[in-house]
Amino acid sequence: MTLRSLHDRSALAERFRRDPAMHLMELGDLDDLLWPHTSWYTVSDDGPVALLYAVGDIPTLLAFARPGQDAELEELAGALLPVLPRSFFGHLTGAAGKVLESAYAVRPHGTLLRMALTDPGRAGLHPDGPWRPGPLGRADLPELLELFARAYPGNWFDHRMLDTGQYVGARQDGRLVAVAGVHVHSAVYRVAAIGNVATDPRVRGRGAGGACVAALCRQLARTVDHIGLNVRADNATAVGLYRRLGFSEVTEFAEATFTAAGSPAAG
Repeated sequence: MTLRSLHDRSALAERFRRDPAMHLMELGDLDDLLWPHTSWYTVSDDGPVALLYAVGDIPTLLAFARPGQDAELEELAGALLPVLPRSFFGHLTGAAGKVLESAYAVRPHGTLLRMALTDPGRAGLHPDGPWRPGPLGRADLPELLELFARAYPGNWFDHRMLDTGQYVGARQDGRLVAVAGVHVHSAVYRVAAIGNVATDPRVRGRGAGGACVAALCRQLARTVDHIGLNVRADNATAVGLYRRLGFSEVTEFAEATFTAAGSPAAG
């Protein structure tokens, strides 16, 4: 099949709205803030779509499909080989990553779960306890970066997401100790993907992170219809928390860094 580049936002939105829980990230990336950094590809009118997102140190490739579309997704992965960059970060379902191994050295980062908020009432009932999460903005960026350095080193954080107004934090004695934010948020496409959830090691297990996520879910529900997140499948504590807050599993996918075979980084 021939690789096709897609440029029609309304047509892409129509595709992804058929399965919004599966394609939260893609829908969010159609928003004006992120759209200029995206490239979209497919090999068929109704088949899977791959997104190459060029923000951060290296681009990110997203290619998600339901099990019944695995064969088409593998064909799409093969067709992408001539246009992919020398290095990229991949979020891929099925065997798409195996197809790319013919041209790339792969450094796996594990298996993740895509989860969607299917019982929002649970988040609404979750107690804040003593934490009282409040909004965070640009003025909080230095303190937020300090928290990530202590609690979540190496996480992917796009500073521009603070401008969405969808970051909340909890404090102890005036110091920021927990946060929950978004990787994407679109009031136009009515989707949000929660991310950058972190809790200071000194207060873990005391409900600060859960209070922030629950408060953020309640806030997001005012502007979006679909809320989801990604979490490592082996992080039983986090998966358990999200289930208690009303999230359920949508799919699992592999996370890996791909580096073109023969390049210095691949050696």
